[in-house]
Amino acid sequence: MNSAANQISAKLNYSFLENNQRKFQLDIDLDLPSKGITAVFGESGSGKTTLLRCLAGLEKGARGVLRVKGEVWQNERFTMPTHLRKVGYVFQEASLFPHLNVRENIKFGLRRITGDKNKTRYRQVVEQMGLKKFLDNHPNELSGGERQRVAIARALVVEPSVLLMDEPLVALDANRKREILPYLESLHETSELPIIYVTHSIDEVARLADYMVVMREGRAVGQGILSDVLEDTSSPVFLGEDMGVVIEAKVVERDSHWNLVRAEFDSGHLWVRDTGDKFGKKIRVRILARDISLALTNHSDTSIINRLRARVVSINDHTDPAMLLVNLALGNTIVIARISKRSASQLKIESGIEVWAQIKGVAILR
Repeated sequence: MNSAANQISAKLNYSFLENNQRKFQLDIDLDLPSKGITAVFGESGSGKTTLLRCLAGLEKGARGVLRVKGEVWQNERFTMPTHLRKVGYVFQEASLFPHLNVRENIKFGLRRITGDKNKTRYRQVVEQMGLKKFLDNHPNELSGGERQRVAIARALVVEPSVLLMDEPLVALDANRKREILPYLESLHETSELPIIYVTHSIDEVARLADYMVVMREGRAVGQGILSDVLEDTSSPVFLGEDMGVVIEAKVVERDSHWNLVRAEFDSGHLWVRDTGDKFGKKIRVRILARDISLALTNHSDTSIINRLRARVVSINDHTDPAMLLVNLALGNTIVIARISKRSASQLKIESGIEVWAQIKGVAILR
């Protein structure tokens, strides 16, 4: 983790009545990176949106200490007004001004920036979010994904210290999500801006996040680098069928005949479906525990094309009494296999032994 001057440090407490009945209390103590995407993950009602609103200064009853990159936004004696906090906020709905076109919606925030700088910034975000051809359109002439890109551009144009995104894809169908995700990935790759991204979708977490905070009943019950949180089988993150890990790899070979690419990571390689990525492109692959089987020898007479030598690190109970979770080390990379207790007994699986992890290429998620 970076030094305190480069962190977002939040120790905040806020309580309110839900529907005039149950008291909800947010009580968090977080030190978040000042760069990259931090995913705030949890079920509905866990306090994710309330946390974002407290960071933005929208909840006047919040108490505690908030520092952003060394600047005090709140402490016991002082609370910076919302309009002075350098925050970009993207809501679930785009919330654009319907009477303004795209150009005017984006420029709305530029009243806070003077001189040539605002023109340069405007051109940058329009290009970054791929909006040049839509500038004369009004919101009702745009798709849901296009409207959300305009909302992101409007939040970015003010050059915020932190970008807050509250489930920006939740209102979009699958096609619109696929349309906007590359823009979020590009923003992640090219910007030094810290982004706090609220979601209950583990697919979005796996594709975008560097750091992960797990919320439950108003508290952060887990946090850390994404790979560390996902590979921890004792973690409070319960993902059920979606349990698995994320591996960062680089495209190094293409097999056009079979429509596959070879993605290399520090402990080996995987053959995955070809989605057109260029050589040298860094990609993320997500491997679910349910899609890994184990063998004691390397079988070539199988349809499974990814077979990697691995060492059993630990064996853990599963919520299903018939199953186990096996942590495997592929060199320095950890993956998780979900196998039955019967299979573990037949193969005599125990910590320290070497096995072959078999991963279906078609099962690897991109």
